[in-house]
Amino acid sequence: MRLAYYPGCTLKTNAENFDSSTIATAEALGVELVEPARWNCCGTVHALAKDDVMHLLAPIRNLIRVEEMNDEGLVEEKKLITQCAMCYNTLKRADAAAQADSDKMQKIRDVMEKEPEFKGNVEVIHFLEALRERGWTEMSEKVTTDLNGLNVAPYYGCLLLRPREFSIDDPDNPRIMEDLLHALGADTVDIPFKAKCCGAYHIVNNKKVTAELSHRILEQAVAAGADMVATACPLCQYNIGDMQKEIVKIFRDFEPIPVVYYTQLMALALGREESAGFEDNYPDPRPILREKGLI
Repeated sequence: MRLAYYPGCTLKTNAENFDSSTIATAEALGVELVEPARWNCCGTVHALAKDDVMHLLAPIRNLIRVEEMNDEGLVEEKKLITQCAMCYNTLKRADAAAQADSDKMQKIRDVMEKEPEFKGNVEVIHFLEALRERGWTEMSEKVTTDLNGLNVAPYYGCLLLRPREFSIDDPDNPRIMEDLLHALGADTVDIPFKAKCCGAYHIVNNKKVTAELSHRILEQAVAAGADMVATACPLCQYNIGDMQKEIVKIFRDFEPIPVVYYTQLMALALGREESAGFEDNYPDPRPILREKGLI
């Protein structure tokens, strides 16, 4: 099966292990992810002003690229797979905003007069949703390295669950990542702040706020007995992962805990360890994975 896949900017730069593990695990499940030609940045965040059309152009242009792929028979379904939580949120909401307002849709078409007309017939879905559609039983059957004994705390963050109408799961009690990890043989621990914000872009101008918010999330994971935290957002991974270098300076008794992308654990479980890219994570998850006999 060939499906359109939008990696977004960060997966091609600072989160290459998220990209490589995504592609490898899709291949292990018999899916080829095909990037649209000439894709561009999604714009990062959804425009909140109702009369703001300009900020819809970047995400809509990417959807036009996918419509072209469908027309040319390059992919088999009218779906666009995303991974980055921000890309998912921005693309999904831009598509909904354009289709809900005929005037806005016409303005988009008028401004992008040199582009093919946007039809609005592509469904934006997150990779986790695509995996759920295929079924967790199929996932379990593909496992070659059972993650039994590994305790993982799933961390969703904000943009996969909010606003409510665009959530990939129950925004009050999401379980999709837990279901995936169980299919891989891992154990999961629940933390109260698994859907709380990590500080997001406060990291740019107020690192202390981000450090405090991220510390509360990580402390819960440590207290619950997690070996590591799994996330689906590059910004979350930076704030609760790399930022631990700053967190230990503020909270001297803090015990660092590895933070990984859920697809890295998928790659390990599905026999694609070489594509997991664990060496790029901070804190390094490999010592605990060796201790568990998984690598």
